[in-house]
Amino acid sequence: MPTRGRCTTSTFNYDSFELDESARQTLQEDADWLKDHPEARVEIEGHCDNRGTVEYNLALGAKRAAAAKSYLIALGIGRDRLTTISYGEELPLCQEETESCWSRNRRAHLVVVGN
Repeated sequence: MPTRGRCTTSTFNYDSFELDESARQTLQEDADWLKDHPEARVEIEGHCDNRGTVEYNLALGAKRAAAAKSYLIALGIGRDRLTTISYGEELPLCQEETESCWSRNRRAHLVVVGN
């Protein structure tokens, strides 16, 4: 049975929506889990740090979520099981004005939302 609320996170470089090796590995693990739980549905949240305009960060968050979704689809997960949403800079994990904090906020966050 899927774990409702199960979450994983992939991070991104500044001003980027390209998946690095670490993000691809995390998404591969997500795809394996999703294959083992074919009834699970996932929402992919795109997030940004607070640098840039609200509009820019909403668009970048959407691109990050879409990149994660595309990769999961390429790994064999049905697109009908995946939804995306961008929160831009609105839901930060931390609010310090440091690179380590900003890097934590630049992410695609996967949440099991139903089965």
